[in-house]
Amino acid sequence: MSELSQHNAPTVDLAVVGAGAIGLAIAWRASRSGLRVVVLERNLTGGGTSHVAAGMLAPVAEAAACEQPLLELGLASVRAYPRFVAELCDAAAVPDVGYTPCGTLLVARDDDEAQALEREFELRRSFALEVSRLRPSQARALEPALSPVLRLALDVPADHAIDPRRLTAALALAVRRAGGEVRERTAVVSVATTGGRVRGVALEDGSELRAQAVVIAAGSWADEIGGIPDGAQIPIRPVKGQILRLHDPSGPGLLARVVRMGPSYIVPRGDGRYVIGATSEERGFDTTVTAGAAFELLRDASELVPGVSELVVDEFSAGLRPATADNLPVIGPSTVDGLHWAVGHRRGGILLAPITAELVVEGLAGRQSRQNGSLVRSFAPARFEYSTVETLA
Repeated sequence: MSELSQHNAPTVDLAVVGAGAIGLAIAWRASRSGLRVVVLERNLTGGGTSHVAAGMLAPVAEAAACEQPLLELGLASVRAYPRFVAELCDAAAVPDVGYTPCGTLLVARDDDEAQALEREFELRRSFALEVSRLRPSQARALEPALSPVLRLALDVPADHAIDPRRLTAALALAVRRAGGEVRERTAVVSVATTGGRVRGVALEDGSELRAQAVVIAAGSWADEIGGIPDGAQIPIRPVKGQILRLHDPSGPGLLARVVRMGPSYIVPRGDGRYVIGATSEERGFDTTVTAGAAFELLRDASELVPGVSELVVDEFSAGLRPATADNLPVIGPSTVDGLHWAVGHRRGGILLAPITAELVVEGLAGRQSRQNGSLVRSFAPARFEYSTVETLA
């Protein structure tokens, strides 16, 4: 029997803690399945990490030799995105959410970077991923704004992009239209349990919301939620990222594809807006922005796309990516009955929203599809919960 039995039903079937892309995607899918869902957000809907995110859907560009399970998770999610977006637009009654099947170019500006890019090319070929090696002239034929200093490029046509702000706004609409509730400025202080089972959450105002199941999707703030028994906690740390948003007064046309140069990138929105990011800093919950970061981001971008220097700066901000000790997300049911995790997605929260929602909703229903079996095992909370229990013992 599903853990969401209708016997002795509490106030709601499911409380989702966090209204970013991950939490809202889970809430929408759960509401569609017939559950009574409430989303609890400490601040504003989509106002945390999702608000700052660039929105790259880039499992191929970000593939790493030591993170093959994460690559498989990302590929599953990017394959799901077109249908996910189509269903979301219908559910939210919006024309689009800024989804752009634009492709990505990985570029090198000198010989050292070109050698490193050659190694990245071979790695992706070893994984049988779709990638093409381009000479500088071929890359500039695709993107004429690229600088003559370009030495090498890789074309990754299946890596796309989306506007996270439009995505989260549509997800919140879809949750409400499916009968769910999204409560803003409603901070969860702790998970409430009785006899080793979740009974709901305690709120900052002193009240308690009873729920048959709780999903923690609170991003970098998940560590601040109390009430989780020793041995079942998931350690999360924030990783700061500074990012620029700009626009071209003359409209679109500078770039059609995402351009990535090492750790930096330029993401076109398709309408003359661009995102340039991002730093990666271990500075706790600091979200200040610095002149040095702005300089480095603009320098790297303008060396490969000189036209960037003519763009107008609209926003310079910093977000906090939620990271685990092994830098992989934690998805699925906890050892505490009724408690589920969807945290630690670091820079991949927007990319991984569809597949995370699918895996969590399957877990809530007490079932697991055959094709998702290996993903469930790779990202299960048990890899932290068991190690914590052993340490305490």
